[in-house]
Amino acid sequence: MVLYIDPPLWPAHGTHFSHLISDESLAELHAFAAAAGVPERAFDGDHYDVPERRFDDLVAAGAVPVEGRILVRRLIASGLRIPARQRNKSLKVPLLNRWNSIMPGHDALFLDLLDRWSEDHRHYHGCTHLLAVLEALDLLTDPDDPPRTVLLAAWFHDAVYRGIAGQDEEESARLAEERLHGAGLPEAEAAEVARLVRLTSDHCPEEGDGDGALLCDADLSVLGGDPEEYARYVAAVRKDYAHIGDADFAAGRAAVVRHLLELEPLFHSGRARELWLAAAHRNLKGELA
Repeated sequence: MVLYIDPPLWPAHGTHFSHLISDESLAELHAFAAAAGVPERAFDGDHYDVPERRFDDLVAAGAVPVEGRILVRRLIASGLRIPARQRNKSLKVPLLNRWNSIMPGHDALFLDLLDRWSEDHRHYHGCTHLLAVLEALDLLTDPDDPPRTVLLAAWFHDAVYRGIAGQDEEESARLAEERLHGAGLPEAEAAEVARLVRLTSDHCPEEGDGDGALLCDADLSVLGGDPEEYARYVAAVRKDYAHIGDADFAAGRAAVVRHLLELEPLFHSGRARELWLAAAHRNLKGELA
């Protein structure tokens, strides 16, 4: 078993916090924290939040310092990770930290996107979905060289959401072009983000489109969750379309599920197929049945 700690980059209560995790056992994590004098109230489901003043002595006690993305990967691999959608806490801080890693100094744009993802009518297509897509990209990309255009496309891919397939993606793409151009991104980079956003309307990137494959795979990663997670996803989608009657929703949803089952490939990268394909087919066939 290994204990990991990331740098103290998470602002709260007038200081910055690190995350302390185990790669194997919550019991061992609790034992380490108790021995190091970390209070029980600092535990948050799958990790301890520890203030920056404790960072050096926890490393001295045996915690291995790693970059934040690596820590998330270790936690997911351990099986101890609590998905973002199961958390009741505001996602503003983790999303802000991720935003600042790719667009530092553009707080106004972050707040505008956060407001969009937090709209009251969103149930599945909200902040938890955004964070889930970003976490899926953690698993599919090199943590030392994350593709900025793909990450920005994740931020914008459902920035406009009214439940109108095709139109939502087109308006989100136009928003990305407008706002990123205004933020000073080169025109070609903003255009690439918009291109990637448009791909999420059908999740069919052309062969050789590696960045398009990354975004589409991450966006559909929810299909490969465990049965309980998949059931929550379907229930949330139903709430997104609460204005549609049961019979019409069932018919429309069945068409979507059949389309997903007919996609070949459903996931484009070998890593995504390894992580999610078998479970996705099980979940989709079960829902259709």
